[in-house]
Amino acid sequence: MKLSRLQDHFNKVHPDKKDKNVAYFKDLEKKHNAQPSVSKLFSVAAKQDDDGLRASYNISVLIAQTGKPHTIKETLILPAIKEVVTTVLHKPAADIIGKIPLSNSSVQRRIDEIAENIEESLCNHLKTSKFSMQLDESTLPTNEALLLSYVRFIKDEKICQELLFARNLETDTNGELIFKTLEKFCNEKEIPLKNIISAATDGVPAMTGCHKGFISYLKNKIPDVLAGHCVIHRQHLVDRNLSERLFQSLQHVIRAVNKIRNNSLNDRLFNQLCVDNDEDFNRLIFHTEVRWLSKGNCLTRFYNLVNSVIEFLENKDRIARKPHHIKELYRIPDRPLYIA
Repeated sequence: MKLSRLQDHFNKVHPDKKDKNVAYFKDLEKKHNAQPSVSKLFSVAAKQDDDGLRASYNISVLIAQTGKPHTIKETLILPAIKEVVTTVLHKPAADIIGKIPLSNSSVQRRIDEIAENIEESLCNHLKTSKFSMQLDESTLPTNEALLLSYVRFIKDEKICQELLFARNLETDTNGELIFKTLEKFCNEKEIPLKNIISAATDGVPAMTGCHKGFISYLKNKIPDVLAGHCVIHRQHLVDRNLSERLFQSLQHVIRAVNKIRNNSLNDRLFNQLCVDNDEDFNRLIFHTEVRWLSKGNCLTRFYNLVNSVIEFLENKDRIARKPHHIKELYRIPDRPLYIA
């Protein structure tokens, strides 16, 4: 536009501003630039939606890690978020909660997507790196045979361990079917079997049989693979053969724990006694026959509460006529007694 026409437009359309100085118009320009444009408004809204989606994934991970039902978001998570936003931040909670999709189907979908992504990342790494494997076949309470496989590998100069798969064994649990299950999984994920450098099992014939065991089928494919006995299982076998003194001590402890924990009234009374005695704990722990799971927790807790246990048994149940048996167990150095 020509200067004369611009001057004429300014005098006719904006006569109230013709006497303003340059500083006024510079301030007017700054105010105009400070106002968000339409594109900026859309970008801010898109970022808020992305933040809500990211929060939805993170909350879904927390739900999966705790093993809680997906409905916990309705009974706990969303009410907690609403309380924090309203009480602490003093903002309307509906605007924030509405941007976090947490329906049952959404949580399930998020968990499935995260699991698929983790599995894909793990398999992609195993395609190009050597790894060790551990397999175990277990029977569920519903008599379903389940094959579990864990892998251990080096990533970023660190030793990592992950669950590779859990597959149902439809019929038999022999070595051939176990190997075919592993081979089928590796073929589906394009993981070369030659990348397996060692395999550990629990030592049962279906795993270690020289003719029809899993290891024999694996060595036919990978002659150089190292076969080992699962360390945890070997420890469990060793723990079965306890010394006579330790075995008797354990039996006394188990009887005392069961006497208290198996009766709800005794459990509540013992709980109150521990509170009155200002103990660090107020409950005993059941002993696990698979002692590598227990890891001495039962005996450690019993050791910490031994005075309260003796007092409870002496005052509550006179059937325990030989409390000195329990006292004799603890004529040992001041340290917890461990089984595993």
